[in-house]
Amino acid sequence: MSLDASAPHVANASKLSAGLADWGDVPEMIEGQSRTSGVLLHKGDDGSEAGIWVCTPGFWRCHVERDEFCHFLAGSCTYTHESGEEIEVRPETTAFFPAGWEGTCRVRETVRKAYAIYPESIG
Repeated sequence: MSLDASAPHVANASKLSAGLADWGDVPEMIEGQSRTSGVLLHKGDDGSEAGIWVCTPGFWRCHVERDEFCHFLAGSCTYTHESGEEIEVRPETTAFFPAGWEGTCRVRETVRKAYAIYPESIG
């Protein structure tokens, strides 16, 4: 992992365990108690952010505040939109969640994703 490089990067991100920062509990739990951790690669003054996010099993309400691109590296979960549409996530799943997306997330096996959050809606 080289976070101070001209292009911060993480080798073997799907297996990274050392160097993860504790990001706390998921706040809107329905069942269980998911805990998050990760590595921040970028945090811009404009609100943009990119990194690696890890989350333990549980079930919670999910509200996406800003457009977010995700590439899942490990684990399994189901995102269910408030309309009832389900998105099954397994390793190598790529998803884009637009600002305002609402529903639930059920993590069955600890999830790891690379993500980028945009400063404002790109849609």
